[in-house]
Amino acid sequence: MKAMLKHVLAAVLAVAGSQALAQDTNWLVRARAVHIDTANESSPLAGAGAADRIHVSTKTIPELDVSYFFTPNLAAELILTYPQKHDVTLDGQRIGSFRHLPPTLTAQYHFAPQASVRPYVGAGINYTRISRVKLLDGAADLEKDSWGLALQAGVDVKLDARWSLNLDVKKVKLRSDVLLGGARASEVRVDPLLVGVGVGYRF
Repeated sequence: MKAMLKHVLAAVLAVAGSQALAQDTNWLVRARAVHIDTANESSPLAGAGAADRIHVSTKTIPELDVSYFFTPNLAAELILTYPQKHDVTLDGQRIGSFRHLPPTLTAQYHFAPQASVRPYVGAGINYTRISRVKLLDGAADLEKDSWGLALQAGVDVKLDARWSLNLDVKKVKLRSDVLLGGARASEVRVDPLLVGVGVGYRF
């Protein structure tokens, strides 16, 4: 009887261990270097010429994202960074800067989750908070909140059981009204293309 109990206990522990191991890899954390390529399709500034358009600078930023896998194919990813500063120009002249914080949440479908090369696609929503606006010596301001669609495609290349290389491309809708004296004077359509390269760790 004791021997049977030992075998049953060993079997239960083995099953529990395998389930824990399976659950232990539901999380994926990636660190990326991301290049922000702004679309700069802003409308002309009110009262100015058609060529007088506001441009937002491009830049490369660090990014951290956390993914949770509900199944081997389906995951949710939260994309994080810290507030990023962008220079703003008008007709080639710098007129100020602003900072933005753009957390993004996407739902993803991962193809071939057991393969060494694992492509994925995703779609979700971006919320951008704009702060520290300094335009035209305080004469102009930006709308502080932006909500928009985010589209994503990427690939993970497996290095071992935990580590992988990652290439990720996102297109995000990010827009804000330009305010002069409290009145809308233009719309900044940043709509960036984000190209990221990084590493991931599964646990």
